[in-house]
Amino acid sequence: MTMSEATFTFRVDAGLKDEFSTAAKSRDRTGAQLLRDFMRDFVRQQQDAAEHDSWFRRQVQTGLDAANAGDVISAEEIEAEAAAWRMETRRKMADVGL
Repeated sequence: MTMSEATFTFRVDAGLKDEFSTAAKSRDRTGAQLLRDFMRDFVRQQQDAAEHDSWFRRQVQTGLDAANAGDVISAEEIEAEAAAWRMETRRKMADVGL
C-alpha cells in the first residue's frame, strides 16, 4: 500500500527552528521525522480520547437506563456491602500482623 504525501508548510520563529533542528540531530533524527512522529502521536491520542469518550457515554447511558427502569441499589445496601468489605479487610490485615 503506497502512502500519498503532502507538504505541510508553516511559519515558526527562526530561533525555535534552529533549536528544534539541533535537538532532533542529537536524537539522530531530522526535524521532519520528529514532526511526523508528533503528528501521528497527536492523531492517535485524539482517536483514543474519542474512543474513551464514546465508551464512557455508553456506560453513563447504561446506568441511566438501569436507573430509569428501577434497577438500582439503595444507599443502605451499598453501605452494608462496604462495611462488610472493610471488616473483612481489617480481619485479613490483622491475620498478617498489619
